[in-house]
Amino acid sequence: MSEKVKVAKAAGVVGLATLASRVMGYIRDMVMSWAFGTGFAADAFYVAYRIPNLLRELLAEGSMSAAFIPVFTETLTKESRESARHLANAVFARLLVILAVLTGLGIIFAPYVVKVVAWGWAYKAEHDKYVLGVTLTRIMFPYLLFIGLAALAMGMLNSLRAFLMPALSPVMLNILTITSVVLSLQFLSQPILGVAVGVVLGGMCQFLIQVPGLKKQGMMIRPQFTPTHPGVKKVGTLALPVFVSSSVNQFNIFIGTIFASFLATGSITYLFYGMRFIHFPLGIFGIAIATAVLPTMSAQAARHETGEFRETLSLGLRLVFFIMFPAMAGLITLRVPIVNLLLEHGQFDRISTQGTAAALLFYAVGLWAFAGVRIVAQAFYALQDTKTPVKIAVVALFANILLSAAFMAWTPLAHGGLALAASLAAMLNIGLMTVQLRKKIGRMDGKRIMVSLLKIVPSSIAMGMIGWRVGKDPVWPLAGNTLYKAELLAGAMAGSVLFYIIVMWILRSEELKFLWGLARRKGGT
Repeated sequence: MSEKVKVAKAAGVVGLATLASRVMGYIRDMVMSWAFGTGFAADAFYVAYRIPNLLRELLAEGSMSAAFIPVFTETLTKESRESARHLANAVFARLLVILAVLTGLGIIFAPYVVKVVAWGWAYKAEHDKYVLGVTLTRIMFPYLLFIGLAALAMGMLNSLRAFLMPALSPVMLNILTITSVVLSLQFLSQPILGVAVGVVLGGMCQFLIQVPGLKKQGMMIRPQFTPTHPGVKKVGTLALPVFVSSSVNQFNIFIGTIFASFLATGSITYLFYGMRFIHFPLGIFGIAIATAVLPTMSAQAARHETGEFRETLSLGLRLVFFIMFPAMAGLITLRVPIVNLLLEHGQFDRISTQGTAAALLFYAVGLWAFAGVRIVAQAFYALQDTKTPVKIAVVALFANILLSAAFMAWTPLAHGGLALAASLAAMLNIGLMTVQLRKKIGRMDGKRIMVSLLKIVPSSIAMGMIGWRVGKDPVWPLAGNTLYKAELLAGAMAGSVLFYIIVMWILRSEELKFLWGLARRKGGT
């Protein structure tokens, strides 16, 4: 089986599992929006939730995968499975101590953490909201310990080409959160506190669900304190700059929260839900492809297979663009119907829909860049160059800060301007990283990527006209009519996808041909 087919099949497994997770995530969001709307408790919860969510990004999809997988894969390739297991045990022991210390510090210093994340609350003297945010942060901080262990297990299983259970593990978080909302509303006077407990239990289950997979692979991890292990030192050397880089990238999202805390109540929640809709295609396809290409590119880099490395990178970028540009068109044109149908219930009213749709619009503009950054960054990590992404991420961070301040102060965009600033910063990030990567590996198959984009972008714009027409239907501002709205939205999505596929088939898209061939091969086996 060729490496291209392996990458695509792995991305398919991760994508399907992530789809299940995202569906459960949206059910969770629907339950949360119904119960708490975009008011006081919701703002406090999502400020506190930024912390574990940030740590999930930094560990599960950041430094752990980027630093551990290349070293673990190299050990598997050049040495043995037993050597790789000893490496994992040594990393596990070191990680356990670090996470326990950080969790304790986070609980102690939660008041200062919340002041940083929601600076505007102190400025506007919103004391009650601040106190609730601190309490929720302290309850949810132990999530760090469990998600760190889950990240290590995920890195090991992905390196061993076992992608299903790691990708399904976030389902546990969503199930536990939904359950906690339902139970808390019945039994607690302040239900949002029970939801925070559900987040921690969900994190614990994210680790436990991967344990059977480790046992099956003969890679069950146990603490093994060997600080002189050369692999541990190498992982640490790679992890620190990756952690800094990922922290800078995640701080770009924090920038929005900090600035939004100076705006009207609900702004923080609008941005959270807007980004949640972006995470649907980003998680199913962007992260799935990035997750699949890292072990392959790491192995190719270890074997010094430059041509094959370049081919894998090109395939990853082209597949991401093939999916993200039409997804971007769909989210922009169908933003109001999507938010209206999925969230406008209970405490989530029409004003909440408009605020969330505005955030979604400006986040969607940068969807292709958010996904592309992950692919290009994986190329640097596979080459064990973790410093270059840090430098570029810092530049993007300062750009985001300046743009956020400008858009919020000088335009009527309000929180929408903060989302736009994050999108523009992501575009700058991928642009600078591409330039530096080209200097490092030579050509990047740019002509092939450009030919694909010349087919993808116009087709996506044409496809978006279907969504634009459906979004103009007079039924959306009206209450009720849920069944008709669902039929209308489903029809628009199905029609748009069919239109895009037909156009790309007529244009003889290489990516469509590749995916179709993969589907036929799978169907025949």
